[in-house]
Amino acid sequence: MNALSDIYTNLPEAQDPGAATPEAVAKADYTARHWSSPVPGPLKPGSVEHKRAVAEMFRETFNPYKPSVIEWPKLDAETLRRVTSLPIWDIAVQTEGKARLRMAAYARLIDDPDMKDALSRNAWEENRHKEVLSKMVEAYGIPLASEPTYHEPRDVEWAYLVTGFSECVDSFFAFGLFEVAKRSGFFPAELVETFEPVMQEECRHILLFANWLAWHRATMPLWKRPWFEIRVLAVWVFLVYERLGMAQTMDADGNVHEQDNNFTVNGTKEVASIDMPLRDFLDLCLNENERRFSGYDPRLLRPKLAPNLARFLRFFLPRTPESRKLEGKQAIS
Repeated sequence: MNALSDIYTNLPEAQDPGAATPEAVAKADYTARHWSSPVPGPLKPGSVEHKRAVAEMFRETFNPYKPSVIEWPKLDAETLRRVTSLPIWDIAVQTEGKARLRMAAYARLIDDPDMKDALSRNAWEENRHKEVLSKMVEAYGIPLASEPTYHEPRDVEWAYLVTGFSECVDSFFAFGLFEVAKRSGFFPAELVETFEPVMQEECRHILLFANWLAWHRATMPLWKRPWFEIRVLAVWVFLVYERLGMAQTMDADGNVHEQDNNFTVNGTKEVASIDMPLRDFLDLCLNENERRFSGYDPRLLRPKLAPNLARFLRFFLPRTPESRKLEGKQAIS
């Protein structure tokens, strides 16, 4: 397969019409939250056992839901207004459009069959996320700018690292924001249930990226490590710079649109009628992050930077009654 579209649109088991029954989807959702490798002992990054466990995790926790048959719940007028007014839909659709290309481009470069399979599946799932969002905006009449042409990345490794680290950070905060929307009633229960597999899939994606990163570092020649680490540092500098401003997207007609690049961090006011203190939001993100990862084999590595940064920031934020209550529950448990 040479065309990237062959990679992100090809997944043989997804073509089985009987694979996406409600029973199969429910079983897959359970597996995605209760998975362990049968291999005993430690899973050391760089080892064959670790690499195969990562690939098996991603393959065996696949959820066969189909965007084309999702029954989008009917929303009342006020809920529909709130959902359609969120300033995220253009950048969300375009981000997934770019992510599928970047994942597929990097998968094409990998020689190892296990990691190649995992990253190819990741590209396919990114394409499915784009389809889910496209079906949603169509169902609810959300206006979008015309999509630009998506181009293959010129620097494949750089593009893959930017996408992978971005997802690690954005997913951490998105887990908390999704829970805020759920608790506040911003998203009705039916819509929460519809999007839940997508949110858990993001957890799998960043779990794969964290373990690919550890495997890649452990297996690359030592002389390549310094340049790779410089590139990783440069990616973080780029992401910080990107987060300081507004995200700019360009539609097919060449018009520039600006949207908030940090919606997952500062979007609590948009999805709740209350102004949640930052410390409480960070606590919620940490709890949701732990909950979503808890069902996977603990020997697999988890993304650490965003959770560690959140814990660091908490020390400089005032405690609230809600945070004291939460800390009390954690101490008891």
